Amino acid sequence: MKELKTRLYEQVARIGKAISSPKRLELVELLCQGEKTVETLAAQADISVKLASAHLKELRLARLVDARKEGKYVFYRLADTSVADLWVTLRSEAEERLVELQMALASITDHADELQGVDRGDILHRAAAGEVVVLDVRPQEEFASAHLPHARSLPVDELKKRLAELPKNVPVVAYCRGPFCLMAKDAVELLRKKGYQAFHLTDGVAEWRARGLPVVE
Repeated sequence: MKELKTRLYEQVARIGKAISSPKRLELVELLCQGEKTVETLAAQADISVKLASAHLKELRLARLVDARKEGKYVFYRLADTSVADLWVTLRSEAEERLVELQMALASITDHADELQGVDRGDILHRAAAGEVVVLDVRPQEEFASAHLPHARSLPVDELKKRLAELPKNVPVVAYCRGPFCLMAKDAVELLRKKGYQAFHLTDGVAEWRARGLPVVE
């Protein structure tokens, strides 16, 4: 019986081992945005394809991701939305308990630009009524995979040349992949410099879903 109990804990520990690498956590966060090729994941995580493949293999062995092959490309996706929930829970717990993480986040985020304490349901209602513009600044393929209701896709690298598409008399709420993603922060800085009333929503699709809010897929 003692050996059986040890094996039970060992199996659970496989999940902990799989997500013990910072880069593997980053890959999980990227896959929260939708299915991606190994090459895309490597580029977005700023690592080699070989290293990305090795990390993805570990995640797959722990049944956290699945893969499929299409021609010469291998596509990876999360095994289930519960894996995204696991990432959000783990990151949130770390933010709550680790002062070092709190300080790191404070150093890169201007809290005056964030929507802190704002009811997410209210954002939905105001967006539906046209009272705010919800701006998804991730790559368009991530938007196509899943996005917040009433959101408009405008990738951050296209924002400067497409500013005319945004009304200046309506507040803009920008979001990207979550609290660790800086694309929305950059978008808010640009919009404010151009005279827009802009705010940073630190939630991404995974955080939004984890709150029990609807997501368009």
